[in-house]
Amino acid sequence: MEKQRFRRVLLKLSGEAMVGESSYGIDPAVVERLAKQIKGVTNQGVEIAIVIGGGNIWRGIAASSQGMDRATADYMGMVATVLNALALQDALEKQTIQTRVMTAIEMHEVAEPYIRRRAIRHMEKGRAVILAAGTGNPYFTTDTAAALRALELDADVLLMAKNRVDGVYSSDPNSDSTARRYRRISHQEAIERDLKVMDMSALALLRDNALPIIVFDVSHESGIEHASSGEPVGTLVTTGAAEFF
Repeated sequence: MEKQRFRRVLLKLSGEAMVGESSYGIDPAVVERLAKQIKGVTNQGVEIAIVIGGGNIWRGIAASSQGMDRATADYMGMVATVLNALALQDALEKQTIQTRVMTAIEMHEVAEPYIRRRAIRHMEKGRAVILAAGTGNPYFTTDTAAALRALELDADVLLMAKNRVDGVYSSDPNSDSTARRYRRISHQEAIERDLKVMDMSALALLRDNALPIIVFDVSHESGIEHASSGEPVGTLVTTGAAEFF
């Protein structure tokens, strides 16, 4: 697993990955850097789909905790992911990468509706596919959307790009000096230990379908390229016994 190049990957990007040193919004320089890494993936001949979050612009859960209707807040979050998707599309096309944005809620003027077979065909033609608006349903996170799309699109692996987090640890390394980073860990153990790999329902879905996850630091200059080529970066979440570095 760690040494093979994948045929097709699904990359989960958080909205925070697009912020850079700011606390809010989109940093064009950061988006350009992400686009260059994704270009490196396509240059390897790896097919790629990207699920993008919107937490750099809007967080539905935070808004609902302050009294806003949860469904309304979540739909606003879906729109935020479309803003990020269009920014990433622009950056990718400046890198001469053919790109399609597909949304789970219809926005015909700016994106195609998500259709599984059409998304697969785009990737087979070498296009990067950006999947926005989550699952199109409130109460579901973009982590769940990433897990669902990875399975639907027959990806070999889900690349979980974290912002300044280089893998899965036994406990929070910011508060526990004895925390150790896993080289690999099973989905089930990550769930039982509540290790915050991703949303629990998404992690359980991937466990049930035995789809591996690579958790790595997206701020690393070539993190996406290394992960997509099967190089040992971050933490591999898969079946089998846990191993530490």
